[in-house]
Amino acid sequence: MRLIVGWTRFAVVVPALAAMLGALVLMAQGSFAIVVVIIDTVANQLALKDSIVDILTAVDAILLGTVLLVIGYGLYELFVDTRIEVPSWLEIKDLDDLKSKLIGVVVAIIAVVFVGDLVDADGGDGILGYGIGAGAVIAGLAIFTWATKKTPVKK
Repeated sequence: MRLIVGWTRFAVVVPALAAMLGALVLMAQGSFAIVVVIIDTVANQLALKDSIVDILTAVDAILLGTVLLVIGYGLYELFVDTRIEVPSWLEIKDLDDLKSKLIGVVVAIIAVVFVGDLVDADGGDGILGYGIGAGAVIAGLAIFTWATKKTPVKK
């Protein structure tokens, strides 16, 4: 029975690979969108405001791809192979490491989306509501991180 339960950890390979493939797709789409904006800006003298919004939208896709990549690497590293070579900042030892990395990227995405809405807003079209909402989500994530933080065990 122990052998069967031990092998079930490999079920995580499928969602980990799916997350990594989704990340590659989003990063490619975001990068392509930025190239299109650059070409469109040069060829058609696109307005600065339009360029900023389009580039921030593309960056948002790239950041979301980063989230998926971190999830994919994290799941694989936690369940399948702890010896996978990743940069030191991406090493994930437990679910708390994965959680903190994801929260950091989610905060960055919220900031990018808010700045995009701020740039795109005409005369304060409810931007205060967006700002308060974004701030509340970030504050909630900070409180969650603080409340669930493990204290290091001394040897």
